[in-house]
Amino acid sequence: MNIKTGDKVRVMAGKDKGKQGIVLQVFPKLERAVVEGVNLMTKHLRKQANRPGQKIEFPGPLHISNLQIISAKTGATGRVGYKQIEKEGKKTKIRTIRFKGQSEDIE
Repeated sequence: MNIKTGDKVRVMAGKDKGKQGIVLQVFPKLERAVVEGVNLMTKHLRKQANRPGQKIEFPGPLHISNLQIISAKTGATGRVGYKQIEKEGKKTKIRTIRFKGQSEDIE
């Protein structure tokens, strides 16, 4: 899965198209992610002995195909790619954003 917790993403389809937020939680097996402030759902809680009834709003999960990652440096959106770089004799794999024939490091 290309999207990770803490990434800034833009919603590309659905009722919240165009909104941006930070990924709070990722469900790899379901291919879904929860984004802060997007796809808000309401849960009604019945009153109980020690608390009144209330409505709670929380963000619901979105399918990752409807999300596109945003670069922290330039704000460009694109697909996620990977490249290996060599630092001090060790090869490390880093994530990059691919857009318009260019690539830029995410971290």
